Amino acid sequence: MVSRVIPVDPFDLVIFGGTGDLARRKILPALFRRFCAGQMGTDARVVGAARTEMDSAAYREFAREAITEFDDNEECAAESLDGFLEQLSYITLDARGDTGWQAMKAAMRDGPIQAFYFSVGPGLFGDLAERLHAYEIAGPDSRIVVEKPFGRDLASAQALNKGLAKHFDESQIYRIDHYLGKETVQNLMAIRFGNTLFEPLWNAQYVDHIQITVAESVGVGTRGGYYDKSGAMRDMMQNHLMQLLCLIAMEPPAKFDPAAVRDEKLKVIRALEPVDAEDVVRGQYEGTGELPGYRNQVENRDTRTESFVALKARIGNWRWAGTPFYIRTGKRLRARASEIAVVFKDAPHSIFGADAGRHRNILTIRLQPNEGIELGVTIKEPGPGGMRLVDVPLDMSFAEALGPDSADFPDAYERLIMDVVRGDQTLFMRGDEVEAAWAWVDPIIDAWQEVESDPILYASGSSGPDDALRLMHKDGRRWREIKP
Repeated sequence: MVSRVIPVDPFDLVIFGGTGDLARRKILPALFRRFCAGQMGTDARVVGAARTEMDSAAYREFAREAITEFDDNEECAAESLDGFLEQLSYITLDARGDTGWQAMKAAMRDGPIQAFYFSVGPGLFGDLAERLHAYEIAGPDSRIVVEKPFGRDLASAQALNKGLAKHFDESQIYRIDHYLGKETVQNLMAIRFGNTLFEPLWNAQYVDHIQITVAESVGVGTRGGYYDKSGAMRDMMQNHLMQLLCLIAMEPPAKFDPAAVRDEKLKVIRALEPVDAEDVVRGQYEGTGELPGYRNQVENRDTRTESFVALKARIGNWRWAGTPFYIRTGKRLRARASEIAVVFKDAPHSIFGADAGRHRNILTIRLQPNEGIELGVTIKEPGPGGMRLVDVPLDMSFAEALGPDSADFPDAYERLIMDVVRGDQTLFMRGDEVEAAWAWVDPIIDAWQEVESDPILYASGSSGPDDALRLMHKDGRRWREIKP
């Protein structure tokens, strides 16, 4: 099954921070794949902008090396890369000074869509917005893309929103979260609202609990400097996992458009109840064998920054009253795996007796590494000897069900960048949504800082701290095993 590619209109995309790691690993390879797919036409232009001194020829070589290293599309011929590189140019620019801005203004064409990707730290968002306005580069139809972290608390997020709002309308601002570009994440809405089978059961009457897991097998690596100032709560819980929670818990929007979808997501965040201290576990991985511990990978060896968080969240509305959401994320865990598991309640009465055991239907949405959906159902175990029950999966992996071409679906950055060009904000966070998420997360972080306690150590390659297991055991539940 091959997805239909609809070319986008001509555009000028400026990548501020065009020589940075994100541009090298994600943005440039994503654009090249869309060029190969025929979605990005030869009338599009990409402008890299950064303080690094280089000319356009050198930037094209930089892009060639990045795409060669990070793009695995073997079907795209060498001449396609040459054609893509011809559409790239570069401007040396100072985000806080005057260097390069007149050249930037001259490079912008009249007519094509204008998009400006802020692939820089949030400290430069306001400066870039100010200069795009002062030099009359951005117009009322221009779009800006801003990366996380969008603030580190509610106050800083409000300040960033206020700074951008001076020169850009909310309809022009695209706060990108690459998790929302994943094919399976978007399938959450299709599963819920496109199937009569599930939506009538999607509530506290039938759902016992929901688990959301985003586990990483790697440590902080070279990101130690950034990560130690952030931690798992700010780096993952406030954005990625919050978005997954919203999609799994939100009410059906009136229609599938940006305003309606984001209105419903915001209602979920505002309905979240405060988290009790005993319902939060934070951990930090320690070294095992040749694997270094967290404190060996950051500058502050006495750091209290968490690399693991698990918590129980409750949503105070009619749909989910009494149904807990167990959420966990961490680094240096047993395997790299991301999934959402909707655990349905037991049948109200079993006709098979105690010997049949306990069986539950579980709908599992796998986000990575093997994207797919699995529904666990109970059947009779084949063979004589009575009614013995066994759980079996109805498993749909995208690669098997949709054919080998399903592996060629656009990755998150490909999809989201093209959504920016199309002007579709459905998969991007709105300003009030970001602020509401921080308003829920901030008290949890503040409570940690008040008690000044160290995170619980857990062994690298494990499932996290034992206290995270007890978080569910005390409720008579257990985490699903982390497996690739």
